[in-house]
Amino acid sequence: MKKLPIGIQSFKEIRTENYYYVDKTHFVERLVGVGKYFFLSRPRRFGKSLFLDTLKEAFSGNRELFKGLYLYDNWDWDRKYPVIKISFGSGVINNADKLIKIINSYLDKISRDYDISLTEDIISLKFKELIENLAAKYDEKVVVLVDEYDKPILDRIDDIEVAKENREILKDFESVLKDADPYLKIVFLTGVSRFSKVSIFSGLNQLNDITLDERFATICGYTQSDLESVFADRIKDFDRKEVKEWYNGYSWLGEKVYNPFDILLLFDKKSFRPYWFETGTPTFLIKLLLDNKFYLPKLESLRASDEILSNLDVGFIRPENILFQTGYLTIKGTVSSGFKTKYVLSYPNLEVKMSLNNFFLIDVLSTLDIKEDTETVLEEALRVGDIEKLKKSLVSFFSSISHDWYRKNDLEEYEGFYASVVYALFNGAGLYTIAEDVTNRGKIDVTIIHNGKVYIIEFKVVDEDAENKALKQIKEKRYFEKYENRYSDIYLIGIEFSKKNRNIVSFEWENVET
Repeated sequence: MKKLPIGIQSFKEIRTENYYYVDKTHFVERLVGVGKYFFLSRPRRFGKSLFLDTLKEAFSGNRELFKGLYLYDNWDWDRKYPVIKISFGSGVINNADKLIKIINSYLDKISRDYDISLTEDIISLKFKELIENLAAKYDEKVVVLVDEYDKPILDRIDDIEVAKENREILKDFESVLKDADPYLKIVFLTGVSRFSKVSIFSGLNQLNDITLDERFATICGYTQSDLESVFADRIKDFDRKEVKEWYNGYSWLGEKVYNPFDILLLFDKKSFRPYWFETGTPTFLIKLLLDNKFYLPKLESLRASDEILSNLDVGFIRPENILFQTGYLTIKGTVSSGFKTKYVLSYPNLEVKMSLNNFFLIDVLSTLDIKEDTETVLEEALRVGDIEKLKKSLVSFFSSISHDWYRKNDLEEYEGFYASVVYALFNGAGLYTIAEDVTNRGKIDVTIIHNGKVYIIEFKVVDEDAENKALKQIKEKRYFEKYENRYSDIYLIGIEFSKKNRNIVSFEWENVET
């Protein structure tokens, strides 16, 4: 049995040390066939660095590493190109001086490796000098690969001034590539974020963004076919439906893929856990959602235009933009809106849906135990249809939120907050939850289906006293009719929250037996 390449980004190591490898080399040929300047955005730990290293080995002419792969018989191995490969992926780049030192270090090392002398001190001029000297020495055009180009910005995204300083350094550095065109064979940049072309890429507007290009949809990640073929001896030990529910679902207008990091650790640990989610703490993202008073259930089905998805800039970050680019949302479909196409975004899979909602709750609470205990009680109550137990659990939960937390966030006026918390609790408990469930008479706020039972829930927020309108709305609009022919046990629940009391002031319910 081959070894699992967990965390390994070296193509050479994978190919020479008996690791599994999913053949992505046909994309190398495809890139050269369609252009010269490319940019690819994918979430962290998705295989971007490994693909860049694959490019490096191909253009360096190391044919034997590709034996048995597509490119072995479909590449001109007689031509070798000098390669400049720079990565900003390791460490935290927390100021401009450190960023300049890192760039200088890369340029100096590459010049030593190729025995090239450099005389310039300014990093942009030194970069230009390195490209021209390499092209002259080897009489070949130069390949430039930049990995995680945006990390110096994202590392300090919560400090606008530092982020802007790092952005300007990168902008000046990468603008060299435009005038260096006669000396370049191919340029490939990767990152998590698609920053606006008027900001960091203003000097490199010839970049072809292949992030949402169907031809390159599976350039990173594992397809279902990959699991069934390359990992056939591993996947046989698992329920394929469960694997797909937990980890599949990422889409960039093409075939859905798995995050490789999740799959490799699943095969290694042999248990289902949020492996990818645990490698990053989206504290900034949760703060962004709260600051924008974002209605969390909308994450089930969120519409966004291409302008929103492709234009991230320091100081102007929209929740849907950063959620998509960082991998917490993915494309579930498209809809036409006049002459424009809008993308329908949602969670890619159970791992992200459950984990993101849990992380949201952790920010709200003073102790993790409260969340865990509440989720356990919720699941138990809904499994047997004990609505009074459900009510007591929710009231107790909201009572446990510190008064200081409300004062800090001023969220008692945020009507969607209460529904967002309950929605997050249901998802964190691993319950099958449908937000804004569509019927022919309107949308149900939240529907939960658990253990053969359906729970239709409507939320209202009142200033102080109960108005008893939530349950009335469910009955008047007959939301339950959607499920009458499929389920025999349907519960209608109307919940009203008081802005003043910051808790539930009305909890009415009825059981509809069909």
